[in-house]
Amino acid sequence: MINTAGGITSGDRFSVDATVQSNARLTLTTQASERAYASAGEVGGQIATSLAVKSKGHINWLPQETILFNNCHLSRSLHVELEQDARALICEPVIFGRTLMGEKLSCAQFEDRVEITRDGKPIYLDQLKLSGNVEQTLARPHTAAGNLAMASLVYVAPDAEAHLSTIRSFLPDTGAASLVQEGLLVCRMLAPDGYLLRKHLLPVLNHLTRNQLPKCWMI
Repeated sequence: MINTAGGITSGDRFSVDATVQSNARLTLTTQASERAYASAGEVGGQIATSLAVKSKGHINWLPQETILFNNCHLSRSLHVELEQDARALICEPVIFGRTLMGEKLSCAQFEDRVEITRDGKPIYLDQLKLSGNVEQTLARPHTAAGNLAMASLVYVAPDAEAHLSTIRSFLPDTGAASLVQEGLLVCRMLAPDGYLLRKHLLPVLNHLTRNQLPKCWMI
């Protein structure tokens, strides 16, 4: 997918809608990392994604990292509607300022909402809202302990439990994976920067995609 490339800023609206038909497989990724640049005024940018997967279909939603810049204002939402027997691998990494560039999020707004439903009933809901001095918030020991990169991953499939121990073996001390319910595996990991995040995230994605991760992830 060709994403905005130039970055999201004040008033931008970017949306993606995709449907996977019965017994079909679809992998979606982006050509590069998304960027949320500084916004002027109170109107921020929005990214809205809506995915539907028919019975026995499978989707891999694997966009590359979203990089947040100082003074950014971004609202992002992802809705995944699964029919009975549909499968999904959902992963969205976020970088809270590029460490090697000396970037700091002393003032930013970021809202993120992920909702996954099965036959219209919610099976997973996650919402994050950060505002103000984000770096200071992430420095708190019970928030992110100073880590500036995060990945959230959800795997919905009948064999989810079978992958749990393997995925845990790939994770750093700042990562965890749980079987929330039958057929629903959730993983979240933190890292000091984007490079170290990828170091632990790529083996997980390679495992769950059966070594068919899009090549742009390897560059």
